[in-house]
Amino acid sequence: MLMRPPLAVTGVKLASVTAISRTFYSQRGKAYLFSNVVNYTIGELEERSMISGLHTVADIYCCRCGQIVGWKYEIAPEKYQKYKEGKFVLERGRIVDEIDFSTTEFHMESRANMSDAEDA
Repeated sequence: MLMRPPLAVTGVKLASVTAISRTFYSQRGKAYLFSNVVNYTIGELEERSMISGLHTVADIYCCRCGQIVGWKYEIAPEKYQKYKEGKFVLERGRIVDEIDFSTTEFHMESRANMSDAEDA
């Protein structure tokens, strides 16, 4: 497992719009719902059981360092959850604005990054 600092340190901008909702939570704490994010790569689709039920989602990763930063909702089977489809959740703990390195430990999952050129 690689240890990487939250994204504020790497200087990658992930969202240029205001969050749609700030009331989401992940296993690691607070999370925010966005209609669009930038500078990411996307993982494999998987069914995941969440507080609001079963959803088909894909993890999203920083395009620079490969660190997981949240997920994208692909399919929400329940009618009242359909508004989430195509939206992104960024985990607050992975995208902090400021860091006190003297008191913070980093234990984050990451994966190898693939550029667009490698994808072609």
